[in-house]
Amino acid sequence: MACDTPRGVLYCELEVADGATVAEVLAAARPLLGQATADWERGPVGIYGRPCSREQIAADGDRIELYRGLQFDPRAARRARAVRIKKAPGT
Repeated sequence: MACDTPRGVLYCELEVADGATVAEVLAAARPLLGQATADWERGPVGIYGRPCSREQIAADGDRIELYRGLQFDPRAARRARAVRIKKAPGT
């Protein structure tokens, strides 16, 4: 289990029952990784970097990941930067 936090990625290894869902893995990891480290209820999740649903069945050895939401839209930031550069004096 990997959890992306503002202070860095936290990891823990868990043993869960066969057929456990991603949601069940998250519930087992939450006390170990801390309640306030991430949005445990609504944060996006994935397995090995590929987004998945919380109902997905986790296979033995899967790295379940809980992601942080983006602080800003990268496309909007890129557009704003382009406008600033275009308006800069001497260009």
